[in-house]
Amino acid sequence: MITTANESETESAGESLGRTLRGGDVVLLYGDLGAGKTAFVRGLARGVGASPDEVSSPTFTIVQEYAGASATLYHVDLYRLEPPEVDDLGLEDLVAGGGIVAIEWAERWRGRPGGNGVVEVAIHDAGEDRRRLDIRMPPGLMTPPTC
Repeated sequence: MITTANESETESAGESLGRTLRGGDVVLLYGDLGAGKTAFVRGLARGVGASPDEVSSPTFTIVQEYAGASATLYHVDLYRLEPPEVDDLGLEDLVAGGGIVAIEWAERWRGRPGGNGVVEVAIHDAGEDRRRLDIRMPPGLMTPPTC
């Protein structure tokens, strides 16, 4: 568990994790609206060598792609979709494509993967600008990030 004091620290935690990820890894993000999921993904982008300035919530486009030095980061936001609509997106193909896939509102994907290569990040409001990040790393990946 990591507690961050502000958005910048949440991004730093994402950056730290991003440096450990490789193509084929999946980051499943959970948290309420405004919890800091997109800020965490901005950090992931920096960690894989993509521009964090390009990262925004992909709520209306559903999937955004950021070319990084170590891998392409695919940023998916399932907020506006119901589980049957998510099933029709073909996320399995995206995950199998060799990039790093970060999925906000992952609980809406009934077929979400588990096991090796899947990191689960739950972000909780801890009052004021603080966030509590519960990060579950699969066996074989580095230790959880710090900020």
